[in-house]
Amino acid sequence: MALTLPMTMPTSGSASSANTLAIDTRALNQLKYQAGENGALASKEAAKQFESLFMREMIKSMREATMKSGLFENSQQNDLGTDLLDQQLSVSMSGLPGGLSEAISRQLSRQMGGGGDAQLSVPSTLSLARSTQTAAANVNRPVSSTPAATGPAPKGRDDFVQFHEAAAERVAKESGIPASFMLGQAGHETGWGKSEIRNADGSNSFNLFGIKASKGWTGKVAEITTTEYIDGAPRKVSAKFRAYDSFEDSFRDYARLINQSPRYEQARAQTSSVEGYATALQKAGYATDPAYARKLGGAIQSALRVQRDQA
Repeated sequence: MALTLPMTMPTSGSASSANTLAIDTRALNQLKYQAGENGALASKEAAKQFESLFMREMIKSMREATMKSGLFENSQQNDLGTDLLDQQLSVSMSGLPGGLSEAISRQLSRQMGGGGDAQLSVPSTLSLARSTQTAAANVNRPVSSTPAATGPAPKGRDDFVQFHEAAAERVAKESGIPASFMLGQAGHETGWGKSEIRNADGSNSFNLFGIKASKGWTGKVAEITTTEYIDGAPRKVSAKFRAYDSFEDSFRDYARLINQSPRYEQARAQTSSVEGYATALQKAGYATDPAYARKLGGAIQSALRVQRDQA
């Protein structure tokens, strides 16, 4: 939808003052009936009116997105006063050097120079207001330095991969380990987010790879009951696992372990093969499950399919 204004403009004596309300339809009608006497002034005035309309919708949208709360939320009197203030503010903000009105005025001047019944078509203030309202809502939203790294992770393969993909890609660039390999292994270790390791108070340890807290680990620790395969048979044992401040920290610590530990040298040489990488991890003793390589390979292939489907 476009807002269209016939190219008929006011005389110098009819230019609206700074006190004219942005929604004064009489001022806009004057633009229609007083054309031809001063084209330059007319184009500037029309441009200012359009900018004023847009500014009013923008201010209104931002106010509704960020400030409609408190004791006066349901007060019609307050809403009317606020609306009037918004109108006057939009007028005072329009027509400033470097603003939207200058661009509109230039377009108007070009069209007027071409003669005929030229018309100015600009995006409707309603459409612009919708974009502004979205921006305003985002401005007032709390921001985290790693928003996807510390929030609750979704459960289920597709959502899990999508949620962690950005962090995995960043670590992949640093480490050389494919993001799909890490996503698949994290998905396998946590049941695609359904069985993440928790701290004693129930908070998330952000440990996506089941990395245990060995004697050399100096960071936070989460102690849980887990399943270990002893002589090929599954048994429940108590074990201490590493805990992190974010999921991305978990990806980064995993990549550091794989790249720096001599036991995973063969795995580092197999990053071009899903089966080769999974088999090398099992042979290096990453997990005690005798079927770990097969399960991990399947999980990595699943992560690859999700990434392809989402691309």
